[in-house]
Amino acid sequence: MIKKLLIIFGAGAVGKMTVGQALTRITPLRLYHGHMDIELGIDIFGYRKAALDKRIREAVFEEFAADDQQYGLIFTYMWALDRPEDWAYIDGMVDIFRRRGADIYYVELVAPQAIRLQRHTVDNENRLANKKSKRDLAWSTALLKNEDEKFRLLSNDGEMPFENYMKIDNSELSPDDVAAMIKERFDL
Repeated sequence: MIKKLLIIFGAGAVGKMTVGQALTRITPLRLYHGHMDIELGIDIFGYRKAALDKRIREAVFEEFAADDQQYGLIFTYMWALDRPEDWAYIDGMVDIFRRRGADIYYVELVAPQAIRLQRHTVDNENRLANKKSKRDLAWSTALLKNEDEKFRLLSNDGEMPFENYMKIDNSELSPDDVAAMIKERFDL
């Protein structure tokens, strides 16, 4: 069996984690959403320690990629596409799986800020259950808007060089519909 790594990326509140959760219900993939390590660090230290996040992720990726009993991993990430260091980071994380012959898939989720803010502030029960640091809605709403202004979180046409890549506007799609599209496209 060839192991799988699926990276779901996009702007804040676009639905990365929720789509990942839907995929785990219809495939053997496991989910490692980007806040799992963030929240762990905050629980222990009382604030985010980005260097710790990266060390935890690398350890999880190494262990998962080496575990022959695992089919594949979904990893969610807010990728600042205008930052070369984010490209290098993703490449390094992917390389952990690539060195072991895994198939790599990339899914970019997109939705306008107005829809993402609606999901963030109103349709957020699942989000807040899994992301305690987002429970201060005024702070996290300001953060979402700031990240949208500060970083380019949407790829340009033809920018993504990956063979196994798809971009999905999930503005009007349910997480289950998006998960089904991904499963079918990549035969997961």
